Amino acid sequence: MNDERLVNAIREGLTDNRKGWLLRNKIEISSTDNPKILSGPVLTNSPNAVLSKTLLGRYNDLPLPADKIIATYIWIDGTGEHLRCKDRTLSFIPKAPKDLPIWNYDGSSTGQADGHNSDTFLVARAIYKDPFRRGNHILVMCDTYKYNMEPTESNHRLKCAEAYEKCKDDEPWFGIEQEYILLDSDLRPFGWPPGGFPPPQGPYYCGVGANKVFARDLVEAHYKCCLYAGVPIAGTNAEVMPSQWEFQVGPSVGVTAGDDLWVARYILHRLAEEYGVIVTFDPKPVQEWNGSGAHTNFSTKKMREDNGIIEIEKAIDKLSKVHMKHIKVYDPRGGKDNERRLTGLHETASINDFSAGVASRTSSIRIPRAVAEEKKGYLEDRRPASNCDPYAVIDALMRTCVLNE
Repeated sequence: MNDERLVNAIREGLTDNRKGWLLRNKIEISSTDNPKILSGPVLTNSPNAVLSKTLLGRYNDLPLPADKIIATYIWIDGTGEHLRCKDRTLSFIPKAPKDLPIWNYDGSSTGQADGHNSDTFLVARAIYKDPFRRGNHILVMCDTYKYNMEPTESNHRLKCAEAYEKCKDDEPWFGIEQEYILLDSDLRPFGWPPGGFPPPQGPYYCGVGANKVFARDLVEAHYKCCLYAGVPIAGTNAEVMPSQWEFQVGPSVGVTAGDDLWVARYILHRLAEEYGVIVTFDPKPVQEWNGSGAHTNFSTKKMREDNGIIEIEKAIDKLSKVHMKHIKVYDPRGGKDNERRLTGLHETASINDFSAGVASRTSSIRIPRAVAEEKKGYLEDRRPASNCDPYAVIDALMRTCVLNE
């Protein structure tokens, strides 16, 4: 197993035993190696899938006290890309995030504090309906603060919210296209054939049929859970690589777009637990196939008005001058993840060169064909990696294109 795959294994939170197993068996995910050791049946290997999925139904209809609801607090850990959560009972139904109590957790276990001073604080920022418990129960998106109430290093929401306050009169809208890949418990793309690899890419994008798409039922469940929760999910589709999917969130205004995407990610991970599969937002887990991005569609009020194409072109010019500055915040490792993805191949531009074009999926910035013809609308920034922090991406776009920072 090469260093890149080991790093990815660690990112997915595998146990030391599993990492050692991978190393001993020298597992590679490369379509040129034709590895002999491949994944087994996901339902056999996943501990979650062994548990009966029907037993919980016996308890879901237990009558709860009328004055009690369960709130799931959700936050981003020290990696800047993984989520954590925990539950608490409330004796009231909050009407706004400010009604919810500030809570704390052990930041030394999430890479956000030292063990001798580990209390880290959660401040509620957005409320969603809980699609798992239903009723009055809620999901709560939080940001994180150190013992002295200074933001943690992975709290990019605070800065994003500050930027939005400065430019909210410009009505910045965002729509984010979140790509992801499903893996089985041995880190093989879900549904790939034992002993080999699927036929070359071509029939899988927006495909139909058991030999072209995998786990549509999980995707369908995610779609409906997001709609129930109040996440403005706009659509979904199978992507270029088998077991790769995409969902779109938005349009959302300002910092809210980040809240929406993080909660949609949480719901997806939570559902995948039940199906016994792994969701990875790694931007390039399989070298010879398309990677995963979080293409970010962006517009301001002026861009959406007649002749808004002029404002779009101005924004593209501003972005061209700070290309590498944006690259550094478009993945959690300062651009290192995107180096594997933005190669100029597989529908990407080179990470080193800024480019823009109409209807071009090999450009850094794409102007949709309809926008060019109508001379108004939005631009698509194709550079953010699938594991980006959307707060950081949104913040960068507002500060460059609107605040001229």
